[in-house]
Amino acid sequence: MQNLDDKLSEEEKRVILHKGTEKPFSGEYNNFYEDGIYVCKRCGVKLFDSKTKFSSGCGWPSFDDEMVDSLEYVKDADGKRTEILCKSCGGHLGHVFKGEGFTDTNKRHCVNSVSIKFVKRDK
Repeated sequence: MQNLDDKLSEEEKRVILHKGTEKPFSGEYNNFYEDGIYVCKRCGVKLFDSKTKFSSGCGWPSFDDEMVDSLEYVKDADGKRTEILCKSCGGHLGHVFKGEGFTDTNKRHCVNSVSIKFVKRDK
């Protein structure tokens, strides 16, 4: 059986396994708006529907809702932010922020592009 981490690049390992962050405005999905599903780069579990993606201007892909039962929320080491992890494999995705008023859900999942993969929706 292949190790989940064998297919990850060094940058993906730095972010997904070691809780790193990619540079703002550098990720492939920051200004990407096609119809489909975003899955965990590490294990392939469905995380976000493209219909929940919005432009927040923060420099990372932003989603105002997640797929049901796909994420784990953990208080960040800084004690101020809430980290989001893939519930299936524990891979680091980014952080969630609440109360900013960007959308009706009042949530912004701020996600590293290297932590996710886009899959075009079947028509």
